[in-house]
Amino acid sequence: MASKRKKYLIGMVIVILILAGGFFWRQFSGQNGSNQKFRLAKVERGEVSLMVTATGTINPVINVLVGSQVSGTIKALYADFNSQVKEGQVIAQIDPAIFEAQVEQGRASVLNAQANLLNGQANLENAKANLTKADVAVLDAKRTLDRNQPLLEKKIIAQATMDTAQTNYDTAVAQTDVAKAQVESAKSQIESFKAQVEQTKAALRVAETNLRYATIRSPVNGTVISRNVDVGQTVAASLQAPTLFTIAKNLAEMQVDSNVSEADVGRIAVGQDATFTVDAYPERIFRGKVSEIRNAPIIVQNVVTYDVVILVGNKDLKLKPGMTANVSVMIAHREGVLKIPNAALRFRPESAKKEIGKGGPPQKASERVKLAEVDQGRPGRVWVLSPEGNPTPVSITLGITDGTSSEVMGGNLQEGAEVIIEGNSNKKGQSQSGSVPFMPRMRK
Repeated sequence: MASKRKKYLIGMVIVILILAGGFFWRQFSGQNGSNQKFRLAKVERGEVSLMVTATGTINPVINVLVGSQVSGTIKALYADFNSQVKEGQVIAQIDPAIFEAQVEQGRASVLNAQANLLNGQANLENAKANLTKADVAVLDAKRTLDRNQPLLEKKIIAQATMDTAQTNYDTAVAQTDVAKAQVESAKSQIESFKAQVEQTKAALRVAETNLRYATIRSPVNGTVISRNVDVGQTVAASLQAPTLFTIAKNLAEMQVDSNVSEADVGRIAVGQDATFTVDAYPERIFRGKVSEIRNAPIIVQNVVTYDVVILVGNKDLKLKPGMTANVSVMIAHREGVLKIPNAALRFRPESAKKEIGKGGPPQKASERVKLAEVDQGRPGRVWVLSPEGNPTPVSITLGITDGTSSEVMGGNLQEGAEVIIEGNSNKKGQSQSGSVPFMPRMRK
């Protein structure tokens, strides 16, 4: 029992000695090792790219919504999801029985109207014959009247005979007027019959068109990406044409409709290169070009974005409609330029922070790093170590930034120089990472 207690005390002494040694070593290194107070990074040459990022949706360049202009019951379907269709190919059939009956009814109406027209033309000919007969009667009555006039003057005939001849002449003239009216009436009836013929022909064409519309055909060559009806389903086209199929004209050419914020849309131009990734292929980078910047704003919860269309090839058909794309549009690119980490631009030593806290001159807004800024010649400031090991400010001129590094366009900063990016913590009782030292657990 005594030996176990002795071993336990010896173990505790060893642990205490180890912890005390580590504590004194950290204190000594923190006071005498000035190079441990700051983390440094070298100024080096490389490439910097300024990108505008956004999210978007992959869509076919041309999406055709195939609908129905007539109402009815779906009798048959000849295309399904992913079907390859050709222009003019039958893809669905609406029950044509009603439309076929309407066509037959229309044809009968046309025949009836044409028969009425023929009857009217016969009536016109009869009316013209009656007019000719009436004209002959007028001429005969006129001759009789002319012969009786001198005979009456010579008193060869009685006045009654003369009056009869006059009456016959007047009657013949009146019958001529009636015959002329009948001819005009027959002509107007013919015009009416002609109109009826044209009307019935138009109704027939409508019925024939509806019959053709009962057969749904593909308007383009493409791939069916959506089918919205089944056999036996009734479609109603009374208010608007229902969509039966959605056909992508060419899946080998796709577009990304990306939502770019109003703060970034002014930097995007048609023709700029763009890259994007999709969740289905996280290791692959797809490339395209900006083809259109649409002016219509998209407002969601008071956030304004604009649709920037990016065209991309899809010959291997890896991209599918509806996929979410993480888009990066190349705004500017620099190669072989001096660059520094953006962490160096954010660093401020404690002395500078205290000066600002006492009312010293604050950092100008123009000196702050704006990660999406494309304007060149922005002033900035970094800190380097003096020969004495103290932070010393260096003013520089900044170019573009990619969010991690920034281009150095001017200033007293050379390649290979080291800039401060972070100050190490030397507080007592804390490690550099802020974690608690591991303490082994002793068994009794």
